Amino acid sequence: MDPCLCGSGKSAESCCRPCHEGKAPAATAEALMRSRYVAYALGLEPYLLTTWHATTRPTSLALDKEPNLRWLGLSIKRHELNGENRAIVEFIARYKIDGRAYRLHENSRFVREDGCWFYVDGDIKE
Repeated sequence: MDPCLCGSGKSAESCCRPCHEGKAPAATAEALMRSRYVAYALGLEPYLLTTWHATTRPTSLALDKEPNLRWLGLSIKRHELNGENRAIVEFIARYKIDGRAYRLHENSRFVREDGCWFYVDGDIKE
């Protein structure tokens, strides 16, 4: 039983993998954020694009442009519902490129449509 890379403490089979395999949608915006982090770590570009809202979705992510990128961990700081179908997830994702450590601190906006959560956009925090 492999632990999920999202840091939830659950197994990958009971956490993010069902989302990645299309077996179950993310139940919350936080769950979608976690599954998207793991998708970045695993290079699952189709999943990332599918879970990105159509109004802000890029045509591609070019995940292979940083071959020495390694994701190190995810920390969820806040999950806030703004009504029934909108949410904000504040997170810090740690990673390394060519041995140098970085962190991405973002307030991400999510929207739920037809029962599915989608990433809309986010504000990077310094």
